[in-house]
Amino acid sequence: MNIKKKTFEIIENTAKKFPAINRMLEKEYDKLLADIEKSAKPYKNTESYASIPEMGISKEEILKKMTEFQQKEEDIWKKGFVSGAVYHGDNEHIDFLNKVLALNSQSNPLHSDIWPSVAKYEAEIVSMTGNMMHADAVNEKDEVCGTVSSGGTESIMLAMKTYRDWARDKKGIKKPEMVVPVTAHAAFDKASQYFGIKMRHVDVDSNYAAKVKDVKKAVNKNTIVIVGSAPTFPHGIIDPIEEMSEIARKRKISFHTDACLGGFVLPWAEKLGYEVPLFDFRLPGVTSISADTHKYGYAAKGTSVILYRNTQLRHYQFYTTSDWPGGLYFSPTFAGSRPGALSAACWATLISVGEKGYLDATRQIMETAEKIKKGIAEIPELQILGNPLWVISFASADIDIYKILDAMTHRGWSLNGLHKPSAVHIAITLRHTQEGVAGRFVKDLKDAVAEVKAQPKTKGGMAPIYGLAASVPFRGAVDDLLKRYLDILYKIK
Repeated sequence: MNIKKKTFEIIENTAKKFPAINRMLEKEYDKLLADIEKSAKPYKNTESYASIPEMGISKEEILKKMTEFQQKEEDIWKKGFVSGAVYHGDNEHIDFLNKVLALNSQSNPLHSDIWPSVAKYEAEIVSMTGNMMHADAVNEKDEVCGTVSSGGTESIMLAMKTYRDWARDKKGIKKPEMVVPVTAHAAFDKASQYFGIKMRHVDVDSNYAAKVKDVKKAVNKNTIVIVGSAPTFPHGIIDPIEEMSEIARKRKISFHTDACLGGFVLPWAEKLGYEVPLFDFRLPGVTSISADTHKYGYAAKGTSVILYRNTQLRHYQFYTTSDWPGGLYFSPTFAGSRPGALSAACWATLISVGEKGYLDATRQIMETAEKIKKGIAEIPELQILGNPLWVISFASADIDIYKILDAMTHRGWSLNGLHKPSAVHIAITLRHTQEGVAGRFVKDLKDAVAEVKAQPKTKGGMAPIYGLAASVPFRGAVDDLLKRYLDILYKIK
């Protein structure tokens, strides 16, 4: 074990034994959480229901209250002030999806005999996504296939569970490990925890791409899968998928490309002439790809696609039981019953947007990203990390970047705070392509930098939270703080 890490663990465990230290931490937690509870629970003083009301509330009153919430919450993302989150957001598109959702509100893929339309939708979603990822490049004995999941996290976890079970069956690996860059999505760590797969993290280079040499060193006889991102969530950088997947192929190890964020951008960006390294099934070592339809695929929230190079792999994802007293039971993903309406809306989105629509959307996003990158480059106190296409992270060696984050929040922006290194990012969406939004972002960012330089000791906001998480070596303390934050979200009063 790393000596530094071991030292931190000893200090942290020692701290737990001393009530005075624990009381100090508790006091600091309470201060920080009190500050953020106000923003996390803006409806705390509205009427709430701890128990089911004795008499039902009228439908009109419920709809009136929900409309009030919706109107308050949509203002910020409608204007294009949010990083990611809402990727399309056009009224006509939303109205269309709402009609599709209403038509299919009762459908459930678990009962394919009652709603065979959902099976049609999902099969075609998988096929369309697979063809976008060059399914035609696989050899004759393979056939790209997959399933629809509830989101990127489930797609990733399904793939990791699949590789664990495949490696146990085909290779006899009882102590599975996966090799994953530190910048890969947290869902891989979640899969590690849920499925008992040992995580071997590899570092990134000065451009925030995974170090190929470190990948080679991390692989061993228990490695069941290597992972690369296209691109990474924090910095928008595409890992060296070609080199990494070739290591996997030569060692007869599976390779997963996480294209949850970029799956519905990179293929179109490549067609538009942008430099996009290979990341899909054109690489013989890539055995699975995750791509989120509910991000830049512009479907309603709650769908993603996990693709496999062949049906044999997909069979290790499926669950079947033939000896349950309740009859034959089988499901392709983690859930049993699922909202078929979401799959219907996803299918409707893909065929209504069409290739031309995705090309046009990607062109607008890339052009807007260039404007924003150019504007950030004009601010001497800030530095863009790596060479991203449209997910842009920036840091500062001169001022507290988290105070910049707070200053931007005060100006109506919702951006993402990052760690290791401390930075902020914005994921460009169609909302940001609206006229004037990119210019407004650059102007507000310049003003935010000037404000923090003039008043560096400003307190409050999220800066203390991010600062604590970035600087405190006791990760258990930070984890505890995050759990307390989740507790706040489930509080009624």
